[in-house]
Amino acid sequence: MAKAKTIIIYLVVIFVLYTIITSPKRSAELVGVGFEGVSSAAQSVGDFMSELVK
Repeated sequence: MAKAKTIIIYLVVIFVLYTIITSPKRSAELVGVGFEGVSSAAQSVGDFMSELVK
């Protein structure tokens, strides 16, 4: 089981590197979208906590 997990991790890393190398502009856009999503989620949690305290 541990070997399968290691192989899957290596395959994912290779795929990500391949994607970045072959299409860096699209990869940058996807990273930007990811950061926007994380930022939005953090903002929502902050708003929720602020309303909870009121």
